[in-house]
Amino acid sequence: MSATDARPWVGVVCDVQQVPPHAFHMAGDKYLRALAEAAGVTPVLLPALTDLFDAAVYLDRLDGLFLTGGYSMVHPSLYNETPVDDPSFDRARDALSLRLIDAALTRDLPLFAACRGFQEVNVALGGRLHQALHRVDGLQEHREDKSLSLDQQYAPAHEVSLEEGGLLQRLLKRSSLSVNSLHVQGIQTLGEGLAVEARAPDGLIEAFRIEALTFGLAVQWHPEWQVSNHPHQHTLFEAFGDACRA
Repeated sequence: MSATDARPWVGVVCDVQQVPPHAFHMAGDKYLRALAEAAGVTPVLLPALTDLFDAAVYLDRLDGLFLTGGYSMVHPSLYNETPVDDPSFDRARDALSLRLIDAALTRDLPLFAACRGFQEVNVALGGRLHQALHRVDGLQEHREDKSLSLDQQYAPAHEVSLEEGGLLQRLLKRSSLSVNSLHVQGIQTLGEGLAVEARAPDGLIEAFRIEALTFGLAVQWHPEWQVSNHPHQHTLFEAFGDACRA
């Protein structure tokens, strides 16, 4: 952390996306603003250049790690499956995130993850994903309607029940929470060392904590969306920021 900046520095994984005619390493404004405004940290973008150097060196200079959502899917080969559809993949981000998760565990670095990031942590710790939740009997529709406005897409979609005595229940002081739902994939089997923190009404795991970390929280929903208007989501970023400051 810079001596002239009291804010912790938090690494943010980059997606690699084509903005024709070039590839760009990028992260969404909504995540960066939520980190700066609600967590009170300085976000630092981490490029997905694992072919050039070990990404773990990033974390030696950082106080926390944030794994964003994304429009690409974790490649199924990472949990020993083949793709069932033809979605967008980002193998460079996969490599970056999995290396950073491993390095954060080694360093006990505060980690907060949302949506794709939530799925990455599960896969990194040996879990598996449903590639298409809408094709799984007994599960509700978790995708957003892309024909709607962003405000409508990110509106609360369902409740999640919080695990008794879990981190979320302690932070939020409640037993349930209304969340948005904008995901195609979700947890099939939970990774090693992860403890369930919240479930959707259909039983799908929607949040977990990483037991090996002093602060390690991952949620399937998007807590960053208009975070200043959602006190409970704001609290999650505050808790992450506090962990980074500690």
